[in-house]
Amino acid sequence: MTVAQRERAALVASLREAGPDAPTLCEGWTARDLAAHLVVRERRLDAAAGILLPFLAGYTERVQNQVATSTEWDDLVDKIASGPPLYSPMKPLDAVANVAEMFIHDEDIRRARPDWTPRPLDDSTVSALRGPVAMMSRLTLRKAPGRVVLRTPQGDTLATAGRRGNAGQLIVTGEPGELLLFVAGRDAAQVTFDGPPDLVDQVKKSRGGL
Repeated sequence: MTVAQRERAALVASLREAGPDAPTLCEGWTARDLAAHLVVRERRLDAAAGILLPFLAGYTERVQNQVATSTEWDDLVDKIASGPPLYSPMKPLDAVANVAEMFIHDEDIRRARPDWTPRPLDDSTVSALRGPVAMMSRLTLRKAPGRVVLRTPQGDTLATAGRRGNAGQLIVTGEPGELLLFVAGRDAAQVTFDGPPDLVDQVKKSRGGL
């Protein structure tokens, strides 16, 4: 079983435990909305592009709402559990493209609960989450007003992003999974900051959430 498949199984377990009306870290989304998003991403090729392309976002939102309201909860979760279908571009890319997606959305459900605790990750999962930090930070931190350095507690720099200039530098330190959640716009990420407090706030506000 790949890391992506294990993270998918963890996400499915969290969805089943939480139920369709549970809150998530995705503003305005319940667990049902999040599940519909994943189904559209992997199974509705006509609408999936709007997840990344703003000019198609309205159509994607309409399709997602239709999927959420017209599909039984158990059927939604079963579709996620079965993985991308053969016709989906995600099928051959699952082991690479879905590690971050499944991890982030599992934490979106888990960390929306007031009593959540960190989930222990094995070495292979931690290693698999390192690469997406660099890739995603280029998208979400490109408008950051200063230089942002993403670093592990062991001192490994996973990525640098943002704009060079007079705003200064912000060092964000955390385990790879926590850094990934931070660059994806989740304030529940367990990271620490070394830099001007006003720059911390500006960087948080400038993130493009995923």
